[in-house]
This record gives sequence, structure tokens and C-alpha cells, in this order.
Amino acid sequence: MSRKQEGFSLIELLLVAVIIMILSSIAVPHLLKAVGAAENGSAHASLKTFSSSQVNFYTANGRYARLPELNTAENNRLGTTVGTEVQRGIYTFTMSPTSPTNAELRDNFTVIASKASSYDNTPYVISLDATGQITQIFP
Repeated sequence: MSRKQEGFSLIELLLVAVIIMILSSIAVPHLLKAVGAAENGSAHASLKTFSSSQVNFYTANGRYARLPELNTAENNRLGTTVGTEVQRGIYTFTMSPTSPTNAELRDNFTVIASKASSYDNTPYVISLDATGQITQIFP
């Protein structure tokens, strides 16, 4: 009585499952790191856009802009205005001081980008000033 067996045994299926789990435990952290690096790069690119937009606003108005003014002048392409902040992706962009006066904006501005997401606990804060200098702030 010979029976032809078809399919996989339970041991073979368990081995495949274990191999897949091992590979995913190696790959997922690398994927999350790559996603974080891409988001940080996007924040740097956004700050460069903020810088050039500020220069254009200064040329037209004789002072730098507050973020809501700047976003309106750029047809809301810088992000979503929420109060005195602009949100883009997982980053929130704020000015320091939060509500600068026109006199303060004639000389300088500082925009600070900080992560708005809670999935990654790594603090990452970068700032931009009127010289166009982008600096990472280590909290």
C-alpha cells in the first residue's frame, strides 16, 4: 500500500516561517532608518525653500516674513499653516521668537523644524537663520 504524499510537512512550513521572521527582524530596522533619513533630508530641503522664499519676501517688503505670511505668499506650497506654525510631513516649522515684530524681522529670522511624529523617539531639530545657515540642534 503505497500512498503518494503531496504538500509540505508541518516542520517544513515552520522552518520557512522562522526564516521569514529572521529576515524581517533584520530588514525592518534598516527600512525604518532609511525612512527617517529621507524625512530628515526632506526637512533640510524644506528649510532651503523657506530660505529662498524669505529672501524673495525681504526683497519685496523690506523685512522677513512670519511663517503664515510666507506660506500665503508662496500659495501654501510650503505646508499647512496652523496658527503661527507650518506643518509639512512629520515636521513642524516654527519661528523663534514665535511672533516676531516687524522691527525684529528687518534684521533676522530663525525657523526651527522639529519632528511632529511620535513613532520615532529620536529627537531631531534643525534651524535656519537669515544667513541661510542650516544647523542641527542637539537637545
